[in-house]
Amino acid sequence: MRLTVFGATGAVGQEIVRQAAGAGHEVTAVVRDPARLPEGLRARDLHGVVPLDDTAGVRGAVAGRNAVLSGLGCRGRRAGGVAERLTGRVLEAMEAEGVRRLLVVSAAPVGPEPADDPLLDRAARRVIGAVLKEVYADLARMEAALAASGTDWTSVRPPKLTNGPLTGRYRTVPGGTPRSGRSIARADVAHAMLALIDEPGAVRRGVGVAY
Repeated sequence: MRLTVFGATGAVGQEIVRQAAGAGHEVTAVVRDPARLPEGLRARDLHGVVPLDDTAGVRGAVAGRNAVLSGLGCRGRRAGGVAERLTGRVLEAMEAEGVRRLLVVSAAPVGPEPADDPLLDRAARRVIGAVLKEVYADLARMEAALAASGTDWTSVRPPKLTNGPLTGRYRTVPGGTPRSGRSIARADVAHAMLALIDEPGAVRRGVGVAY
């Protein structure tokens, strides 16, 4: 497949690039700062690199693609509308070029709480939700923009992200959240995103992922 990855300098984005290229896909990266992309990754795994602020370049990067994957988001507790704003640029480019399939990283608290979640997990979600309130509000607005778009989107919603190795062993719940899903490695989030590209049941839905 021909894929474009937004946010390829981030931890999840780099994993998407590595795994997609390793599977034989043609990968183009769109990044906020090309200087932050590791040279080894660029030389080995990428068909091209485009700055996010290059409007014409971004349209060219998504044109004719089988799917677009995005790891765009804030890098701390102060979201500043980053996910909503930058994903809006992705949507504009895709709709201008008639490209439909889009997968993005969101977060578990944006999705529904499992009805049978233990009390301890519910309490933890509320504490984390209060601490990262601004981040999750930004992601919720991003998801609202996805829902209002004409794209065939999927929002992948992980809980706490770790730097663990790729396992390929995790739970996915289309339209929901895995019970007691407390963490998942960034490598497995990337794996899930790639696996969901051709999954009809994930189209225009959030998908909870966790161990």
